[in-house]
Amino acid sequence: MRFRTSLAALTLTGLTATAQPAAAETPATIAYAQWTQTWEVVLTSGNVVEVPEALAVAPKDAVNEGSRAPFLISGDGRHIFYYRKKDGLFVERTVRGKERVVAKDIMAYAIGEEWPFVSYDGSYVVTGTSGPGLGVFADLRKRKVMWLPGKTDVWGLAGFSPDSKRMLLGGERVVVFDRALRSRLRLKTRLAPSALAGDYTTSAVLVGKGSKYRKVRMLNLGTGRAGAVVSVKLPRGQYVDDIDFDRAGRLVVRSKTATGVTVHQVWPKTGAVKLLKEIERPDAAVWVLPGDNAYESWTERR
Repeated sequence: MRFRTSLAALTLTGLTATAQPAAAETPATIAYAQWTQTWEVVLTSGNVVEVPEALAVAPKDAVNEGSRAPFLISGDGRHIFYYRKKDGLFVERTVRGKERVVAKDIMAYAIGEEWPFVSYDGSYVVTGTSGPGLGVFADLRKRKVMWLPGKTDVWGLAGFSPDSKRMLLGGERVVVFDRALRSRLRLKTRLAPSALAGDYTTSAVLVGKGSKYRKVRMLNLGTGRAGAVVSVKLPRGQYVDDIDFDRAGRLVVRSKTATGVTVHQVWPKTGAVKLLKEIERPDAAVWVLPGDNAYESWTERR
């Protein structure tokens, strides 16, 4: 990795992340990543860190040669994840830390056939697959790789709880698993929740047509009771592109705009919204925000 600043003409070339003075420094927080000539992460401080080790596209021996390689940032802005060029393995690191292999089973060969999902704190990774079902479950805190018990062809990951301690999986039943893949709550329902709250029981369900969601309802996974459908009062022309609960317990949606992305709090009973943040798109072909999945509607310039 190499540091430079996005606001000054001075470029700090050849300076690695680990060469920066560590004493009395707070952990670097990432605002977003962008693809120019190489992957870069832009810190909230304004510094830009180049990541030349990261693959931009799937290599020649991959199933989907030339497909864009995922580059992910944990929701807390502390960790980055990418397929590295030298061996195609999927790795994790902080801006100033060393690379750690997430799981040897996650390789660049399968880019476009499988894709990783990262928990908010960057400590857990799950892979989805092009065939039905899920693949690897990697707990980076325990350095442990697991496989979902029983039949896996019915499961899909809906999301993580805000504290990263639970996972919401959907299939024939909606199930909340803990990090050790023990079933904590199970519900048979026709609804497909998309987000899990910090109480591990409340979930949010998007209502409407894919890519043009404007309505939501709450679902109690303990009782099976669903709330009323409410319209999310976003500005005209905006849709719910991403929905989640944050660590403060708020229901939050992200929405693509002509200039970038907005983040709104939503009141579930009324659909009223409060603008929390506007993020302007950088002048880059591809960009990635903290908490993004392998592909988001705003990721690429069209």
